[in-house]
Amino acid sequence: MIINKADADSEAGQFPAPSVVEGVGQLVDDLSKAGVLLFAEGVHRSALGARVKVEAGRRTVTDGPFAETKELIGGVIVVDVRSRDEALEWAARLAEALGNEVELRRVVEEADFAPGGEYHPA
Repeated sequence: MIINKADADSEAGQFPAPSVVEGVGQLVDDLSKAGVLLFAEGVHRSALGARVKVEAGRRTVTDGPFAETKELIGGVIVVDVRSRDEALEWAARLAEALGNEVELRRVVEEADFAPGGEYHPA
């Protein structure tokens, strides 16, 4: 999963520059043509979201916006690739198109669990 981060502009509800939209659109098209794209979605600014916490059975809901922009997700692209190196190549292309850092993380799969249910990531 390639995670792009929110920034001050996206948190202000500003649409990305046309060059960013074009670059990301081309990347998503290339991912699709390569047969590795599972899905790609952006998310709305945190002002339209909420954080939910449950402690001792008591639920607390905190409505956005959230102050720490650099920790917020701006969108995700989930791919099914053959190797970490291939994932890094796609992530680098997204970072270049966005002009911003992205984060690459493996999604937990059934194969990451032993028959007894113990977690053993590859």
